[in-house]
Amino acid sequence: MKPTRTPKSNRDPRQLAASSLTLALSRWERENGSQRVRQSRAFDFSPLRTAFSPLPAGEGWGEGEQLEVRQSSPIAEGPNHSTRRQFVQATATATAFASLATPVLAQPAGKSLGSKTLKTDVLVCGGGCAGIAAALAAARRSAKVMLVEKAPFAGGIITCVGLPYFDGIANIKDNRIVVRGIALELLSKSGVCKPDATHTAKHNPTIGNSFEFKLLLDRLIREQRDRITVLFNSFVCGVQSNGGRIRSVQIANKDGLVNVEANTVIDCTGDADVAAWAGAPFEQNAEVQPLTLHFRIGNVKRVGNLSQNCRAALAKAQAAGELPFYYGPGVMFLYHESEVYIHGIRVPANPTDAADLSRAEMQGRADAWAMFQAWRREVPGFEQSYFIEAYPWIGVRESRRLIGQYVLNEDDLMKARRFDDAIATGCWYLDLHPNKTVIGSANDFDPKKVQPEPYDIPYRSLLPQQIENLLVAGRCHSATRGAHASTRVTVTAMAMGEAAGTAAAMAVTAKKSAQEIGGVKVRDALKASGAGPFTDA
Repeated sequence: MKPTRTPKSNRDPRQLAASSLTLALSRWERENGSQRVRQSRAFDFSPLRTAFSPLPAGEGWGEGEQLEVRQSSPIAEGPNHSTRRQFVQATATATAFASLATPVLAQPAGKSLGSKTLKTDVLVCGGGCAGIAAALAAARRSAKVMLVEKAPFAGGIITCVGLPYFDGIANIKDNRIVVRGIALELLSKSGVCKPDATHTAKHNPTIGNSFEFKLLLDRLIREQRDRITVLFNSFVCGVQSNGGRIRSVQIANKDGLVNVEANTVIDCTGDADVAAWAGAPFEQNAEVQPLTLHFRIGNVKRVGNLSQNCRAALAKAQAAGELPFYYGPGVMFLYHESEVYIHGIRVPANPTDAADLSRAEMQGRADAWAMFQAWRREVPGFEQSYFIEAYPWIGVRESRRLIGQYVLNEDDLMKARRFDDAIATGCWYLDLHPNKTVIGSANDFDPKKVQPEPYDIPYRSLLPQQIENLLVAGRCHSATRGAHASTRVTVTAMAMGEAAGTAAAMAVTAKKSAQEIGGVKVRDALKASGAGPFTDA
């Protein structure tokens, strides 16, 4: 009977190292003899350089340096001769490092990659405007939090899409700040206003640098490193629920498929992915608002009526079949006097359909380049311009909306209805983008712009039906399409996220479900921390 051989991938690293050393030494002795070197031979040790940490100057090997064994030279101890002992030592060292650098244990055939399970108090799915606020709020109330985000950084529409506006932080009539808490903290730490500001210079202020904003969010996450585990480059891809509870959420990342078990889950995906997959009721219109890719162009000069000339060039490009749709466009010198930031791309698509979303991403890039080419060809001031970048993701305005325990509606907004369980204030206009070209504006108002007074957002609009340990915050919360056109913006999403994170932490402390934590108690907790609704002046 033949002996059973251990597969190489399953051998102990020490066995591999010993085997490699024995084979190398036997070959050395065969080729070089036991006493004298029979022929000129050079051993190139330069590949070993990468296996060692940096050495002091003069002590490492240079590129292509060799330790020579000269023809017919005696085997001798000395700095310029390769002895059997030196060869053994070098080979052993190289083999040891190679065994460390080379994976030894392979995944057994047929074994499931989804066997890893992680546990946490609060799982926040999505690290955008709502998600980062939810994670920070829960961690600051001592909950153990896991934040899962598909991008390699937090910030969502601000950092991934490049929209620098803090829409919804202040009332357009008097610039009075109506959302405080974490949203105001982020704005003040971005250098836009003071921490105790009551008004902003503009009703929709902008941050100065989206990369710096990423660093700010990184720093705030790290400040809670004992409570927040962050998993970037991680996608929520499945939900297991039964008995009215989410039992686990499946994520996909470099660890494979990972199951996460949490006392409370907060869906901040923007698309209500978790809620939908858990079985909570939701709705999505057959036609949703169009998607927009943001981009920047450098070395632009302020010549003539730049805005009007840009519009004329796009109309010409569309007539020539180079551009399907557009709006505006918004061409703004936000970051530098010679650089313009543009939002004006309009791509009709279904963002919850993977293939259609992929098509929209490609169309957005094509449209951005078509705009740039048209302006460089037609518009004075763009002659020597260059395309700086398009942001990584196309922006999504609308997809699934939760049908929760309360559905916020247009009448609530227009009458500024008050709720006892209010946990946030909204103030943005009903910003509904049509799936067609609109010149000079983002909207096609019929008959005019609809601007509500500051209004309440109730806690119940974050609570789904049927799933007791789930909260939904951000643009996918429970609202009609018209109300959602106002509540979907950046700062309003942050306010809802902070409320959801606070409620989740309270549920952990009380050992109750999120549904059992009353909205009035959540409102009181937010007020104590300087957050919550500021609907009234």
